[in-house]
Parts: sequence; structure tokens; C-alpha cells
Amino acid sequence: MVKLPEIFNRYYPYIEEELKSLFDNRNLFLYDMMRYHLGWINNRGDNISNNSGKKLRATLCLLACESLDGDFRKALPLAAAIELIHNYSLVHDDIQDDDKQRRHRPTVWSIWGKPQAINAGSALKVLASLSVAKLGDYNISSDKQVEVFEILNNSCLKMIEGQFLDINFENRSDITIENYLEMIEKKTSALIEGALKIGAVLNIEKSKLEPFEKFGRYLGLAFQIRDDILGIWGNNTKTGKPQGNDIRKRKKTLPIVFCLQVSNKKIKERLLKIYSKKRISERNIGYILSLLNDIGSKRFCEEKSIEYYQLALKEIKNLPIFSDKVSHFKEISRFLIKRDF
Repeated sequence: MVKLPEIFNRYYPYIEEELKSLFDNRNLFLYDMMRYHLGWINNRGDNISNNSGKKLRATLCLLACESLDGDFRKALPLAAAIELIHNYSLVHDDIQDDDKQRRHRPTVWSIWGKPQAINAGSALKVLASLSVAKLGDYNISSDKQVEVFEILNNSCLKMIEGQFLDINFENRSDITIENYLEMIEKKTSALIEGALKIGAVLNIEKSKLEPFEKFGRYLGLAFQIRDDILGIWGNNTKTGKPQGNDIRKRKKTLPIVFCLQVSNKKIKERLLKIYSKKRISERNIGYILSLLNDIGSKRFCEEKSIEYYQLALKEIKNLPIFSDKVSHFKEISRFLIKRDF
């Protein structure tokens, strides 16, 4: 298994502490639903030690800040905010996709129902805004706080646009590779870009954020395409999901979009017919896996992921950061395209 870069472990306890501080003295059961989703308690309310995600976006936020100033602590409210926005999107995404599992546990809606899960997800988004308001405790100017809110809200809106397109694509048969890449640039890259930019803008002018934005965009595209590969060909002992899981859920990820674009009319029609069924049989999953292998779909996706990874690496050279921090950006980039979970 590919190991998580050490920088994740270094920031993790600080991010967790900052996140938990936002839940102090909040006793309504609504907050327990959020605590459950964040991996702090089980569905009975008992404290647990559980995997609550990689905290990629929060880590990138702190790294961007530290790489320009040397002190990441003033960005902790922003790291918490970006993490809460990401989790708000996951709670709502699970509802929209009818997903019953998240991080090897039942999803919030599958336990407490969709109406209350919507409330929990929405509350996570509001807590993110309250977290940003804590920047005043670190003597961050009101002008900088306004810049942060603008970046964060634009990133969140772009992410929601991507989710809208993703759902819209479900019932369409004319999705091209270009359409798909535009969608994931919004749905996935937007928050990664935003995380880097809000961490960096505490130390530099908004006009100098473009290298962080480009790096985040390429990294996000590489990350999502790697996710698409794992969603079909991932090892279930590492991902916690059976092979072909995205097919089982009828997701039109890049391997499927590639297949639809390059296959002949007969194969395309059969694939769309299978995807139109309410439930895809194991036999049909096997057929689609065989088809994807025959046309080289996995190879195409791997090459595309590497292409964006290399663009991200090139952009690192343009980041106005301390030289001793360059290796962290490279390690994170390499991890995201090599990871098997």
C-alpha cells in the first residue's frame, strides 16, 4: 500500500483539534450526526478512533500558508472551514447518489433519513463560515478575511456546479471526454484550488495566486481520474469496495465515458442499455469490465492522470514558496496518483 506522506500526519492533530473546537457546547443531536460523519463517534454516541479521511484539502491549505510564511497555525480556521465544506458536500452527495456506505461505515442518511441528513450537511457548511470568522483571533485583517470568504464561496459554488453537471450527465448519452473533464474540474478541482488559494492569500496578494490555482486544478484532475480508476479496478481489501463498484452504481466516470466515445454503435447501445437498468447484474458488470479492458480504457485513464500529474509538477516551479517546502508538494502529488485507497 502506498503510504500517506508525513506532512499529512504532522498537520492532522491540529486540524482535528480546530474542527472539534467548533463543536464545543453544541449539544443538539444534529451535531452528533455531524460528529458521526466526521468519524468521532459511532451511531450510539460513543467516542471512537476512526478513519475520518485524508484531510487532503485542509493539509494543502496549511502547507500553502506555511510555505510562504513559516507559520501554519494562523490558517487553522481556514483548514477547518475547507474540511467542513468538503464534508458538507459528501453528506449531500451520499443522499443524491443513494450511497449507503462512506469510509467503511453507514452514511448519515442511511441511519437517520434524508431530511435530517440534509440538515446535517447544511449545518456543516454554516460551521465552515463560522470557522473563517475566527481569523480575527489571529489578527488577520478584515480585508484579508473578505478575500478569503470570496475565494471560499466561489470555490464552493463551482463545486456545486460540478455536482449539478455530474447528476445531469446521468441521463445523457452524449457525454464526451471533454465534457467529463470540465465537470470534474468543477466538482473536484475547485475545492483543491480553493484550499491552496485561501492558505496562500493570508501571505500574498490575490493577484499572485495564479500558480496555486493552476497547480490545484491539475492536481485535482489527476486525483479524480485516479479515483475513477480505483472505483472500477481498485483492490477491495484496500479500497473497502468491490471491484467494479462504480459500474454497479451506474456511474459514468472517465473509463465509461471513454468507452462510450470510442466504441462502435452496437457496443455503445448495449452499454447504455445496461446502464439504464435499475440494478446491474454481476454478469453485466463482468461484461463491462471485459469491454473496458479490451478497448484499453484503464490505460487511457492512467495516461491521462499522469499527464495532469506532470503538469502539476511543472507548476510547482512557479509557486513562490520556500525551497525546503517544494518536496512536500511533490510528495503529495505523487501520492495522489499512486495511491491504492
